Amino acid sequence: METVQIVYPNDMFHPDEADETFVHEYQCAKQNGIHCLLLDSEAAALGKYRFSSSFHVGVPVIWRGWMMKENEYRSFSLAVERQGGDMMTSIENYLRCHHLPGWYEDCRDFTPETVIVGKDSDIDALTSSLRWPAYFVKDYVKSLTTTRGSIARNVDEIHDITAQLKQYRGEIEGGICLRRVEKLDAQTERRYFSFQGNVHAADNCIPEPVTEIARQIDSPFFSIDMVANDSGELRLVEIGDGQVSDIKEWPVNLFVQMLCGKCLSHT
Repeated sequence: METVQIVYPNDMFHPDEADETFVHEYQCAKQNGIHCLLLDSEAAALGKYRFSSSFHVGVPVIWRGWMMKENEYRSFSLAVERQGGDMMTSIENYLRCHHLPGWYEDCRDFTPETVIVGKDSDIDALTSSLRWPAYFVKDYVKSLTTTRGSIARNVDEIHDITAQLKQYRGEIEGGICLRRVEKLDAQTERRYFSFQGNVHAADNCIPEPVTEIARQIDSPFFSIDMVANDSGELRLVEIGDGQVSDIKEWPVNLFVQMLCGKCLSHT
């Protein structure tokens, strides 16, 4: 019985193959019996959605590709439905995990304190009230990945980061999120996945906080990034929609087995 069918972006120069970022996962998924389709990447960039083959009726569809903005995911989902497919993840569930405000309130006990404001909010007044030693600055989705980084010590640095976010990403997606900086050990960061109500780990070791966090999120497929602080306590870095989450430390075959329902899991 098929558990899922997957759409991958194709390679613009080799249209019959998946984009090089996903080609190994695409090949592995096909080898494991998953029905895989390719999306015409060039057409999609113009807002047109063309698929390499037909969808199987009654089998949930997931996307494994680049991050999509709200309007893009909505259009993509409608295109899938028009051609007989049924997305596993609704637009509401996609945004619940893809945008920080979608999951923060449900997980605030597990993650650094965060203030979420609009693009044009008075950051100067806000920071005067907060007076945090340092701020991790991002929009609803992304932080600044240049050498400058996303940590600000004062309001001028916050403005500098938001200006660079807009410069490099083209826009601020959603709004601004100011996260209180905690002492975290980046070497301990791990990614977990929740798929159809079951939590999975690359090493099959799932800490209790991960299970508790997964229970708070009402979505069929999402990632959970955890890291230890300087006291050894696990802290939630972020939730992400599983369709657009990198597999990080996961072996490709193990990730695909999870999608097939062959992987050990914890509920």
